[in-house]
Amino acid sequence: MKDQPLIPISEILTHLGEDRDQYFNAVSPPIIQSSNFAFKDTASFRAAFLNERAHHLYTRGNNPTTEILRKKLAALEKTEDALVFASGAAAMTCAVLSNVNTGDHIICVKNPYSWTNKLVTRVLTRFGITHTFVAGHDIVEIEKAIQPQTKVLILESPNSITFGIQDLSECGRICRANNIISIIDNSYASPLFQNPGDHGIDIIMHTCSKYLNGHSDVVAGALCGSRKMMDQIFGSELMTLGSILSPHDASLIIRGLRTLQIRMKRVNDTAIQIAKFLEAHPKVERVIHPFLPSFPQNQLAQRQMTGAGGLFSFQVKAATKEVVNKFVDRLNCFLLAVSWGGHESLVIPFSIFYDIPGKENPDYPFNLIRLYIGLEDPDYLIADLTQALDKI
Repeated sequence: MKDQPLIPISEILTHLGEDRDQYFNAVSPPIIQSSNFAFKDTASFRAAFLNERAHHLYTRGNNPTTEILRKKLAALEKTEDALVFASGAAAMTCAVLSNVNTGDHIICVKNPYSWTNKLVTRVLTRFGITHTFVAGHDIVEIEKAIQPQTKVLILESPNSITFGIQDLSECGRICRANNIISIIDNSYASPLFQNPGDHGIDIIMHTCSKYLNGHSDVVAGALCGSRKMMDQIFGSELMTLGSILSPHDASLIIRGLRTLQIRMKRVNDTAIQIAKFLEAHPKVERVIHPFLPSFPQNQLAQRQMTGAGGLFSFQVKAATKEVVNKFVDRLNCFLLAVSWGGHESLVIPFSIFYDIPGKENPDYPFNLIRLYIGLEDPDYLIADLTQALDKI
């Protein structure tokens, strides 16, 4: 990707893309809710049809409010351009579909996000697109999986359960050498803690519902990459499938970005403090956090990332699923909920996914518990974990 001018993050979050002269010098940009836009003459109308990416013609394609968000996201990832979607799953789907045809082959890291897994194993197979899952930590395995028909490598680094990491520079090198498009889900680290484009990754996907929005009130996705690649996806998959982000939701994400720096520092610092507390607790078997020295890929994490955010997992010492459930049910300050990235702390025990009729048990141990650490005081959360652990 081309080197982008170095813009301070605070400038990106607060001012970039906001041409206040165009909207009465309002400090916060207005929500341009209009579905379509009018033109002064036929020449300008024709120009908009010829290049909808550069004009405001119809909100399914380009909208002034979503355009501000796109500029900020591209700058955060230090890429030429960005696109926004109605969900992270939509963003990943469009990125992959834009780069494969019937008979092509995809390489994907094992245990990706569940809807990425379904895209690869259920949807694309209907159209003759094959796949190979690989252990992301093993560069040799990734290289061995390459076939003449391989067109895409899907990465997720770190993943959002056991936080496996891929060597992004090596993956970028391999893809360039074999004319493969690399796509990464960078939702875990956020653009503040990891910029995959610096390592040669082609397309960076974010679930904006997480840290970028930060308030648990939007579902959205984004792709960041070269202008050429974004043009390709815009002109085909985004416009055809129509999975667009509404101007209102774009404005909520712009609002959330204002505090991204301070939120990320807060959740990162509190999470590592709580992870260290749990690692020292006699009723905890193991803590999985990329920035703990005990993490197997800690050195790679330190090399590629500048922080880890608020998400990590641990295994409580428990002989049965009932013990795990008892511990989680005793928690008062953690909400039982999916996702992450908001102001509130969350917990998911993997024991609840066991023994579901008609479904296989997950690949993860029943005593695995994922925590998301929100903006609450660390002592408040540690006290809650302590009292719940004391009761098992």
